[in-house]
Amino acid sequence: MKKQQQTPYKSVLSFLLIIVSLFAFKKTEEDSAYEKEIKAWHQQRIDNLKKENGWLNLAGLFWLEEGKNSFGSNSDNKIVFPKDKSKPFLGDFILSKNEVYIETKADAEIFNDEQTVGKLKIFPSEKNITLKHQSLRWFVIKRGDRYAIRLRDLESPFLKEFHGIDTFPIDEKWKIKATFEPTIGKKIPIIDITGQTSQQDSPGTLHFTIAGKNYTLDALLEGEHLFILFGDKTNKVETYGSGRFLTAEKPDSEGVTYLDFNKAYNPPCAFTPYATCPLPPKQNQLSIEIKAGEKNYGHH
Repeated sequence: MKKQQQTPYKSVLSFLLIIVSLFAFKKTEEDSAYEKEIKAWHQQRIDNLKKENGWLNLAGLFWLEEGKNSFGSNSDNKIVFPKDKSKPFLGDFILSKNEVYIETKADAEIFNDEQTVGKLKIFPSEKNITLKHQSLRWFVIKRGDRYAIRLRDLESPFLKEFHGIDTFPIDEKWKIKATFEPTIGKKIPIIDITGQTSQQDSPGTLHFTIAGKNYTLDALLEGEHLFILFGDKTNKVETYGSGRFLTAEKPDSEGVTYLDFNKAYNPPCAFTPYATCPLPPKQNQLSIEIKAGEKNYGHH
């Protein structure tokens, strides 16, 4: 039987189908690479939450009063550590003229690195001091003109009960080009959940467009990156009620950077009642749903 010859039309059609298939394959590869980047970022985020200095093991936040603040697991102390996690009476934290000292009981078994602690100035200090007792770790934080002991428990139930964070589907449309307008010398008030307000430097404002509408976000600095506190219309519905965080690269020579909302993440307060999270300023409340990044966690 004579083999039917392919018509020129069929040849062109086959060629076009091959080109389309190759393009689709390439596009799939590109999308796959981006998804892998976001998933790797999110996995690193979860790993960081679980670390010894992560947010999941916070076990207490205790504001210090001027003078002696006794501490231990016994309820007679001013600062009561979790039951079955420490000895009943460990000693005193002493707040005096903006300095914090610790004075321990003889049998307290409290360590700074590998050295037992008797009496020691723990704040301020050249090196951040974290003290240890059994599974507990603690250090001093300052918020405004107040001082507190932040306590960690390496056996925290928050850590044991953690099973990951839900996210919106990864979509590259939420990686948005932004232009950076410098605001040299500008400070913006940032309120935290304790009601403390601090004036923080804002190096500039980010301008960007979503679905044809223009938006702006005031940025802060965090090391070598821009740090953005923002709210949107998904808050209290699909995402954490008070807003989320986002970091971005500093702008290039033309003032361009990218806001990748697939990397929007929950503040520490979404995971623990013992954090003191900053809240987005009023001008950073976006009148749009940002359906990207981390969703709400647990019951918060």
